[in-house]
Amino acid sequence: MTDTWQITTVDDAARARIAAARLVAAHGVSTVERTRLVTALSARLRQSLVKGGSWVMTLHSTPPPEAGGPGRITVALGAESNGSAGKPSWQASVAVEEPGRGEGAARVPRDRKAFADALLSADEDTSRVLDRLGEQEQLVSFHREELHQTNQGVLALHAELDAAGRVQRELFAAERKARTEAESARRRLTFLADASAVLTASLNHEEILSRLPQLLVPAYARSVEVWLFADDDTRRRSPHPAAAVAAARTGRPQYAADHAGGLPGVDNLPPSALHPDQPLLCIPLPTRHAPLGVVTLTPPEDPWGPDDAVMLIEFARRAGIAIDHAQRFEHNRDIAETLQRALLTDLPTTPGLSLAARYLPATYGLNIGGDWYDAFKQPDGGLVAVMGDVTGHGLRAAVMMSQLRTALRAYAVDGGTPGQLLTRLHVFLHHLQPDLYATAAIARFHPDESTVTWAAAGHPPPVLRTPGGGVRVLDAKPGAMLGIPLHQEIRDHTAELPPGSTLALYTDGLVERRAEGIDPGIRRLAEALGAQRAADLDLDLGGAADRILDPMLRDSQRDDDVCLLLCHVGDTGALPDPGRTTALS
Repeated sequence: MTDTWQITTVDDAARARIAAARLVAAHGVSTVERTRLVTALSARLRQSLVKGGSWVMTLHSTPPPEAGGPGRITVALGAESNGSAGKPSWQASVAVEEPGRGEGAARVPRDRKAFADALLSADEDTSRVLDRLGEQEQLVSFHREELHQTNQGVLALHAELDAAGRVQRELFAAERKARTEAESARRRLTFLADASAVLTASLNHEEILSRLPQLLVPAYARSVEVWLFADDDTRRRSPHPAAAVAAARTGRPQYAADHAGGLPGVDNLPPSALHPDQPLLCIPLPTRHAPLGVVTLTPPEDPWGPDDAVMLIEFARRAGIAIDHAQRFEHNRDIAETLQRALLTDLPTTPGLSLAARYLPATYGLNIGGDWYDAFKQPDGGLVAVMGDVTGHGLRAAVMMSQLRTALRAYAVDGGTPGQLLTRLHVFLHHLQPDLYATAAIARFHPDESTVTWAAAGHPPPVLRTPGGGVRVLDAKPGAMLGIPLHQEIRDHTAELPPGSTLALYTDGLVERRAEGIDPGIRRLAEALGAQRAADLDLDLGGAADRILDPMLRDSQRDDDVCLLLCHVGDTGALPDPGRTTALS
């Protein structure tokens, strides 16, 4: 449906506006859309009247299609040309949902009273829109307050998040710092543990001193100088820094530099005159009574911190203890070796019988133990050869060994066979030291006899080499160990001893290995003794003893003393020069 309005006057424009408003209202267009369309049309009509001339407004309504969807109402305004509307200069449309209700709605009465009523009633839409606008303003105001509150909450949340982020960053920084400090502490503790193991691994104080720079440079010092008071007179004298002298006198660590070090437990001094351009940290090497020296350090690339100072002082304490222990051990070892040498016997010389002995102390410990050998003559012309071993090591074992040797010599003056001597020695040891035990083997040679009489008490069996090179182990049943709480009569045994024979007495340190026991070692000794040439045994018994020991001890880490005594009966007319055959290695 299409309606056309010709507009030349204000009344024509008002009627056209009323007709458009009624038409869209009759088709159920919403108040807001209706008011928007009518307001836009009014503005265009006003412009057209200002311009003058004749104008044509067209109202065209299209009903909703049967297939569904909205219809449309189109309002067009254009200038009149040759009695008809030209091309519209303005056009607007609205969607309608209700068809067939707009018939006659665009008719506007022409009398003035009806016209005025229609014109005034047209402003009802504007009133409704204003009411809706008021409602929307109230709603906007409400939402504006809500938005303001929300913004305040968001700002407060951002502030809280910022504070939480700042706290978290501070916690992360503190955690990193704590982790760094913990790692540094772990590194220092690991260094102390490893350094302690290195320092205590040696009992040679010179070796410990040489290891100090290896441990400290370059992580904790650029250079290390050790001043031992005991060695100051024997070594080349050189001036010591004043800080080192102060540390030696006071027993407190000293820090010499042009600024305070801030190190706990360390006194601050002016720069050293000997080293004015670099700081010095001088730490005493303490012992139980007084410092034994001072270690002087120059700083590494990074300056020392408080924790480094505490660690270095503890390191110096451990180094001082290690050096002190090593020096005490070296002193005791010298005493022990002197005592051991004093206890070793000068072997007697006897026509037709040569003796050679070798004693090798254990490679660990004080180098003093209970192993001993002895040889002496009896009043009837016989010669007694003894090999013994007191259980344990150290001075107590050595003293007990000396007492047993002295007692055995005293018993032998009254005569007696090897078995009788061992029996009396057993009783003596049991009453003298009930908690000490010993093993021993005794062989007795006599110039008028072609045999050797021997007895053993818990000791490895003698090994006999015959003149032809054959070797056999004299493994007759021995007695029990000396000193055990058991009454025993130790038996004698006899073996033929033709000229050219060699009898070997030894301690278990020569033949016993922890991984294989004693029997394989005895077989190796028998093989080494049988491999010696008869001429070498006659003319160089000491050299033969060395050749026997060398292969047996070549790959052995001796944790026990080794004793070997060779007794060789010379061939008639070819007596050796007995000489001095005692040896200590």
